[in-house]
Amino acid sequence: MALLGSAFLGLITLLVALLAPTVIHYSKIGGPFLTPKPTVLGEGQGPIVIEDTVHCEDVHHYRPANLLFTACEDEITTRFDWFPGLGHLEPHAAGRGSIHVVDPKTMKSSRLIFENFEGQFVTHGIDVIADPKNAAAVYIFAVNHLPNPAFVQASEKEREGIESARSQIELFHHVLHSKTVQHVRSIRHSLVYTPNDISAVSPEEFYVTNDHYYRDGLLRLIEDIWPFAKWSNIINVRISDMKAKDATAGLDASVAHSGLWNNNGLGAGRSDDEIVISSAVGGELYLGQLHAVNHTISIHTTIPFDTVTDNPSYYTDPYRSESDDASGFVVAGVSQGIYLGQTGHDINGKDPLQVWYTRQTSSGTWENKLLFEDDSSRIRTASAAVLVPIEPKGGNGRKQAWLFVTGFLSESMVAVQVDL
Repeated sequence: MALLGSAFLGLITLLVALLAPTVIHYSKIGGPFLTPKPTVLGEGQGPIVIEDTVHCEDVHHYRPANLLFTACEDEITTRFDWFPGLGHLEPHAAGRGSIHVVDPKTMKSSRLIFENFEGQFVTHGIDVIADPKNAAAVYIFAVNHLPNPAFVQASEKEREGIESARSQIELFHHVLHSKTVQHVRSIRHSLVYTPNDISAVSPEEFYVTNDHYYRDGLLRLIEDIWPFAKWSNIINVRISDMKAKDATAGLDASVAHSGLWNNNGLGAGRSDDEIVISSAVGGELYLGQLHAVNHTISIHTTIPFDTVTDNPSYYTDPYRSESDDASGFVVAGVSQGIYLGQTGHDINGKDPLQVWYTRQTSSGTWENKLLFEDDSSRIRTASAAVLVPIEPKGGNGRKQAWLFVTGFLSESMVAVQVDL
């Protein structure tokens, strides 16, 4: 009996040792005990609501033209039933979104007119890169979560074992300040199955995250809650035929990195060969080096946060000096993600958020600063944020910027003025 008691005590001790780190982690990242404290804004600091920006999951600041690019759902209702990124898999609800350009000077959004592009467009992550042959144009990569036609056509009984989504990447070309965006080609590869975010190297090469291995069910839940379920990966895709009509033609792809927990957002780093990766439920940013020879990524730095980390961006301080450089990474996320499984299906739900900014100190450590927080009354969810600099006035050296925040369930992007 004593031996049985000792064995039971040993089992309990082992379970506590295994589960305690996960429980502690989720008490921070999931936010069950968090009381949201909406950021108090002064006169003239916003929030400014950017109209016609419904459910825009990602946003990028294209600095050469000082314009913001985003891809939006456009309809309030569709995402609550069909959005594979949240495990919402009712294909008949899939809609048709669009690409928008936001001018940070006027705070207005312009919806671009598609050329040579029909059908559904369920938006998620994007990236924008210069056209090397035309300084007045850009290429835009955008995730498109299309329903799988075989799944749509099958009966409820027949759907078991059939993938619900057939996600792909759309490549567009846009002449800056024009009203249109031209579809170049679609990109679909078997290695890209749950695409979330994109980081482009050139018009012919990009990296894309698969945020989960499983689209739904118990194993997907395990991916979300168990730190050792590191089944997501990052794929490198090379395009050899930019004019291919077949989405699967003229492509080569390989695994660039694996072994991260729920790798999610991607962004450009501080140099051409650096990439920043987020672990959403892991609450961490990873800085990695791109290896052009074999198209792989090696991680060299980890930056932890006490919140969900979604799509990251890098802010380059144009007014930096040797002694004062406000350049750093910006990352946004929901602050009570533990409830997202429930609120994500509720059109009237509440999803508080936080936006963080981190920069490296002279000692080499990373200093995290909370830039903006909301209880979902001004904006619901945050999955991406970028900083647009404000020219300093006077001699006090105060660094300020407009922070643009958007989310996968936000009815409008908002802009707020922040101190850096």
